[in-house]
Amino acid sequence: MKLLRIRVPDFRILKDVDIKFDKNFSPNIFPLGSQNGGGKSTLLQLIFILLHCCTNPERKVFIKNLLQGFVVNDDSSERELATINIWDGEQEVELRFLVCKNTYIEKQQDNGYKDNEDFRLSNFQERENITKKISKTEQDIEQIEKAINKLEIDQKIASDSMKRNRLMEVMGDLRSSGIIKLRSRLSTIDEFKEELENMLEIYKINLDDFSHKQAKLRIIIQKLSSYLANQNLLYICNYSSGLNKEEDEVLLFQIDNNLDINQAEDWLDKTSNKIFLAAPISQVFLFTSQTSRRLLFQQNSHRDYDLDLKWSKSQLPGFFTYDFAPVDLLIKAFTTARDEDFRDAIDTEGNYGTRYKALLNDLNLILVNKKVTIAKDFSKVKFKLDKGDDSIEIYPEDLSHGELKRLSIYMWIKYNKIEDAIVLMDEIEIALHPDWQYQIIADLEQWSPSNQYILATHSYELCQALTPAHVRELEPKLIKSNNQ
Repeated sequence: MKLLRIRVPDFRILKDVDIKFDKNFSPNIFPLGSQNGGGKSTLLQLIFILLHCCTNPERKVFIKNLLQGFVVNDDSSERELATINIWDGEQEVELRFLVCKNTYIEKQQDNGYKDNEDFRLSNFQERENITKKISKTEQDIEQIEKAINKLEIDQKIASDSMKRNRLMEVMGDLRSSGIIKLRSRLSTIDEFKEELENMLEIYKINLDDFSHKQAKLRIIIQKLSSYLANQNLLYICNYSSGLNKEEDEVLLFQIDNNLDINQAEDWLDKTSNKIFLAAPISQVFLFTSQTSRRLLFQQNSHRDYDLDLKWSKSQLPGFFTYDFAPVDLLIKAFTTARDEDFRDAIDTEGNYGTRYKALLNDLNLILVNKKVTIAKDFSKVKFKLDKGDDSIEIYPEDLSHGELKRLSIYMWIKYNKIEDAIVLMDEIEIALHPDWQYQIIADLEQWSPSNQYILATHSYELCQALTPAHVRELEPKLIKSNNQ
């Protein structure tokens, strides 16, 4: 998988961006340079979120966060967000991401759907909302039915105090599920059971109503999808251009004729698993919520942003930050290597594999004058400082920031088996000695040569590890001395 070209006419700080990447360059590593404020981080985040999230319903919230503030002024036309060209190993595919108003289709003069609300693109979002309501209502009905059955059993209990305790348990379960609120008066079992039975009838009526709406929307969506498909368009999501506004803007993507429209979503699903973003934890990520981002710049409000970022990392499997000592990953890697070597021994009736030894050798090369060992019970990782004839045991916290970062990047790539992927890395040089900034190019090529790496950077040392033809720049460009 290779990124061939990215064009961004006008998004936030990015203006008239048009950058090409040659899939045949060796190594396929491209430093992306500019002075501070050039939009390198914004560009990487835009590429990552569009490709990683556009077909996954649970990730579309990150697209909505990213696009807040991106406005379409004309109801009848679209605004280009970005055009991305990708080589999938067999063909080049062009994806054009467009935004338009919710009324885009019904406002078209020649389609016969003028002022027809059925052809508002918000119907896609309404279908998702109805689907969620049906799922939640079905879960609530199941909880209420279980509570009624439990109360029927509890009615037979002779002890009033035990009945009261059982009633409180049932009410507590329903409160924790959000089905009932705190009650000022504690009912008897008979009264509460009758109340739940009435509630159950209402929930079933609501479920029936939601199901009818879903069936109607299914027909509408089929017509909408057919109309969009005729123009090689697919719907991604509705979003709001500002806080406390309706989601009147819509993101679509248009594919070229190299890819059949009926295969586009499957193709994008596969592509989304081949796009990765690594960045420093200190970066402000535009795909977190706008509310938490604004709180970040208010006194004593960073905790909300930290929680938002932590949640984002849990939802985006391709997202990684350089902020941890990779001890847990090291233990998992050693355990996996051991188990795979043992499976080799079983398969070959006695010949163990060499993965454990290879992993150990790689790690010791990364740390130069330090060695890594694992406890016999695989419960912890130990490090030793090599002092010639002697060695001193040290702890993970004794490693430098640069050593931990280099080790964490290696573990992230190798343990997650990131191969044949587009890897976007922001400010990879932070905390690395200039020699290691130069060396990181050879490291990436060695650790996983099938990947394409695009490295947003300020480092001349990193750029000089490649030919000038590899380097891409955004305005304002890096300031070069006479001999650079």
